[in-house]
Amino acid sequence: MFSRFTLCLIATLCASAAMAQQTDPGPGRRLAERFCTSCHEIRPGETGAGPMAAAPPFQLVARMPSTTQLALHVFLSTSHAGMPNILLTEQEIDELAAYIVSLAPTPK
Repeated sequence: MFSRFTLCLIATLCASAAMAQQTDPGPGRRLAERFCTSCHEIRPGETGAGPMAAAPPFQLVARMPSTTQLALHVFLSTSHAGMPNILLTEQEIDELAAYIVSLAPTPK
C-alpha cells in the first residue's frame, strides 16, 4: 500500500507535469533568441544547419520521439561538452523547454 507521502508526491508530480505542458512558449522563445541563436536555428521551419553545424535546429529537436518537457528540463539542467555553460533558473528552463516542445508538429 502506498504511504500518504508517496500519494501526495505522485499527485504533485502529475500536476506539475500537466502545468508544464501548458506553459506559454513566448518567454522561452525570447530566452532562445537571447542565449541560443549563436549556435542553433531556433525558429519554426528552420531545419538546416545553424551557425554551428553540430548544434541541432530546435525544430528537429522538437520532432524527436524522445523530446518531452521533462527530458528537455533534465538536459538543460546539466552541462554538456560543446555547449556554453548558461545558468538558467528553473522557471527559465521550463520556459525554454516549453518553447522547444511547441515546435513539434501537431498530431493529425
